[in-house]
Amino acid sequence: MVGRIAVTELSPSVSCGSYPARAVTGQIVVLSATVFREGHDAVAADVVVKGPDGKRRPFLRMVPGTPGTDRWSAPLVVPDDPSSEGMWTWTVEGWSDPLGTWWHDAPVKIEAGVDVDVMLEEGARLYERAAKALPKTVAKLDREAVSGLVVTLRDGSQDPLERLSAAVHPTVVELLSANPLRELVTRSETRKVWVDRARALYGAWYEFFPRSEGAALDAWGNVRTGTFRTAMDRLPAVAEMGFDVVYLPPIHPIGKVNRKGPNNTLTPGPDDPGSPWAIGSDEGGHDAVHPELGTIEDFDAFVARTVELGMEVALDLALQCAPDHPWATEHPEWFTTRADGTISFAENPPKKYQDIYPLNFDNDPKGLYAEVLRVVRHWTSHGVRIFRVDNPHTKPLEFWEWLIAEVKKTEPDVLFLAEAFTRPAMMHELAKIGFTQSYTYFTWRTGKVELIDYALELAAASHYMRPNFFVNTPDILHASLQYGGPPVFKIRAVLAALLSPSYGVYAGYELYEHVAVRPGSEEYLDSEKYQLRPRDWSQPEKTLAPYLTMLNRVRREHPALHWLDNVTFHTVDSPDVLAWSKRTGDDVVLVVLNLDPHGAREATVSLDMPALGADWDSRLEVTDQVTGRSYDWGVHDYVRLDPFDEPAHVLTVRVER
Repeated sequence: MVGRIAVTELSPSVSCGSYPARAVTGQIVVLSATVFREGHDAVAADVVVKGPDGKRRPFLRMVPGTPGTDRWSAPLVVPDDPSSEGMWTWTVEGWSDPLGTWWHDAPVKIEAGVDVDVMLEEGARLYERAAKALPKTVAKLDREAVSGLVVTLRDGSQDPLERLSAAVHPTVVELLSANPLRELVTRSETRKVWVDRARALYGAWYEFFPRSEGAALDAWGNVRTGTFRTAMDRLPAVAEMGFDVVYLPPIHPIGKVNRKGPNNTLTPGPDDPGSPWAIGSDEGGHDAVHPELGTIEDFDAFVARTVELGMEVALDLALQCAPDHPWATEHPEWFTTRADGTISFAENPPKKYQDIYPLNFDNDPKGLYAEVLRVVRHWTSHGVRIFRVDNPHTKPLEFWEWLIAEVKKTEPDVLFLAEAFTRPAMMHELAKIGFTQSYTYFTWRTGKVELIDYALELAAASHYMRPNFFVNTPDILHASLQYGGPPVFKIRAVLAALLSPSYGVYAGYELYEHVAVRPGSEEYLDSEKYQLRPRDWSQPEKTLAPYLTMLNRVRREHPALHWLDNVTFHTVDSPDVLAWSKRTGDDVVLVVLNLDPHGAREATVSLDMPALGADWDSRLEVTDQVTGRSYDWGVHDYVRLDPFDEPAHVLTVRVER
C-alpha cells in the first residue's frame, strides 16, 4: 500500500525483496528508489542502514537523479573489513521538505511581488522551527545565525529582496539541508543486502586431481596413486601462475561396487581408481578422505600449504553416494526405491551412472538435512571456506536455502559455487536463494553477438548472480577447443579472465589437451574422472602457463577487472573481432580480441570515449600488456590480430587531454 509519500521501486531488489541483493566488502552499492507526492511541494529521502551487528548507521542522504524521473539514490560504502560480512538492511524514508518548498517558491513569488509578506512570514516560522530542531552538535554561532534570520525575515524596515537574500544564502541552505525539517515521513519496505568477502566476486580458480600429481608405476608395474603430500609439490607452480583458489574434486573414499573403468566403461581393472564422484565405501563416506590420498592430517597440511602460498582450497560437495556408501545401509530411507526393491541409479539420459545413487530429500528431510550440515561443518573445521557444489539443480531449492543460511549464521565467510548447467530459471533461482557463484553457459558462447548478449545479461543480474567462467572442466571439452588449436586456448582464456571477475581452468588446459573420446562428444579421451593422469610440467615455457600468468597479473593489478557490471562493448567493423573495456575510476583496461583461431583479422575499432573516461577528441596512450608496446589511439583505430602470433590486445589506457 502506498504511504503518505510514495516510496516505490527500491533497487537493488531481488524478487521484490524476497531475497537479499549481493555485495562484497569494499563495494559501493548504489541504493535507489522512486519518491514523489501529489502537487508541487518538495520531497526528499534518506536511507536508514543497519549493519550485520544490527546497529543503525548514520542516515544516507539521497540525491535526485535525472529530472522528471523522481529517482533518488545514495551510495552505501561497505567497509573493506571482515566485520562487514553478513546481512545489511536498508529502508528508505521519503518525506515532505517544507524548507525545500519555501526555497523554491519564495524567490519566485517575492521577486514577482506576489504574497510578499505572507511568504516572508512563512519563512520566518519555518526558520523558527529549524533553529529549535538543530542538533546540539551544530556550532552555537550557526544556531544563533538561523535564529537571527527569523528576526531578519520579519524586519519590515528592510527591503523584502534583501531579507530573502539573507535567508537563502548558500551557507544557510547548506546548513539547513544537512539538518532538514522532515514532515510526513513515510518508510518503505525493508530491503536486504548480503555482503560476502571479496573472493565471492573476484578470483582465479585452478582445478586438479590430487591423485594424478605424483602418480607413477612402481618397480613391479603397479600403479601408484598421487597423494596430498605429492600434490603439494604442484602448489607453488599454481601460485606462481597467479591463481587464487585450488579446487579439488571429491577426496573421499570411492565406491567399489559398480566402479567405472577407463573412459566410463563398466569393466574396471584391479588398479582402476574409479570416479571420485562415486563417493563412499567401507572405508568411509563424505566426512572421510580416501586412504590412498593420505590421512586427514595430510589434508590439513595440504590446506595449510595452500594458504601459505596465498591461495585457498575449494572442496567439491557432491551429495550422492556409491552403492557401498555407509549411508546406503544405515539410511536406506535417504534413497529412492524402485518397484523391484532396488535403489535407483543416477541418470542423465543418455548418460547412466551405475556407480552412483542419488539422494531423495523428501523421505527424511530432517535427518538428511542435519547430516549434510554436519558434513559441511566437518570440512569447515578443517579450513575449507569454499565449496563447489555438484549438480545443485537436482536437489530441492528449499534445502539449499536452508543449508547455506545455517552455515552462514556462524561462518559468513564460507562460499558456495553452484555447478548448475541447467535451465536459466533454475540457475538464477539458485543464485537468489544463497549460492555465492554460479557456473554459466560461457563454455558454449563462442560467437561475437552471443558473447556480447550473454555478458550484458549477466551484468544486468550482477546484484544477485555472480558468474564463474570456467574455460573447461573434466566433463566439458567444447568443440572449439577440440579443433581450434593452441590459438583458441589463448582466445578462451582472454575471454574468461577479462570478461568475468571469476574464472576457472581445469588442469591440462595449459598443455592444450583437446582430444575427445569420440567425434561429437565433449568428454575427454582417457578422462581423468576414471583414471590417473600424471602430466609432465617440466617445461612450463612450452605451455600456456606464461600466458595465464600474464592474464592473472593484469587481473590483480587492475581493479577494473574485479567487477562484473562495468563492462562496455565497443563497435568493431568485423564480425570476428570483439572489443570491450572495463573501468573503475581512473583504472581502464581495453581488450581487442580476434575470435577466429584460424586466421588473421583486420578491423577498425570505434571507441566509446566517455566510457573510457575521455572526451571524444582526446588521445589515448594505450600499452599492450602482452607485448609491452604502446600506441597512440583516438576514436577510430586500426588493428590486425593474427592468432598464430597474438590474438589479443590487452591494453591499459592513459588519457591525454
